[in-house]
Amino acid sequence: MRKLVYGMNLTLDGYIAAPGDDIGWGVPSDELFQWWLEQELAIGLLMYGRRLWEAMSSHWPTGDQQPDATPAQIEFARNWRDTPKVVFSSTIDKVDWNTRLVTGDAVAEITRLKAGDGEPMRVGGATLAAAAMRAGLIDEYEIVTHPVLVGGGKPFFSTLDSWVNLNLVETRTFPGDVLLTRYETRR
Repeated sequence: MRKLVYGMNLTLDGYIAAPGDDIGWGVPSDELFQWWLEQELAIGLLMYGRRLWEAMSSHWPTGDQQPDATPAQIEFARNWRDTPKVVFSSTIDKVDWNTRLVTGDAVAEITRLKAGDGEPMRVGGATLAAAAMRAGLIDEYEIVTHPVLVGGGKPFFSTLDSWVNLNLVETRTFPGDVLLTRYETRR
């Protein structure tokens, strides 16, 4: 069975984006970006909802060709293009860059993919992750908390039907007082 990871940058008050989808508060240090790169290199399949797919696919296909790209950003862009991806959406009809589109039941497809063998999978985007969370499919949470309060926006966690008990497996501080807390789901 494959491991399913959900992790993102978020504000101290729990949002992945401020009102207006503003993520300007979450600019990573070089050290944090390198950490995210190392996590992504271990992932065998990326799963996105439409909004995160549009954000990622608007930059990373050519991210390695930007004149100010760092070595880590160049490697991230190349890895992003090469890693298989699944996008869950009923409103778009075309995806590129080693990506497959799923328009049906996201939970059923994630369950099917998780039941197979292979490298860990990452779910990205709060709406898609919320469905996987409610279905009890997420094995690990990577929470990278930035020391900022935005007062509203898109929350990292959704409303759940029941409690999810977790075990803390790692903490780490990054420049700018950014804090990683990594948890595994207690089963």
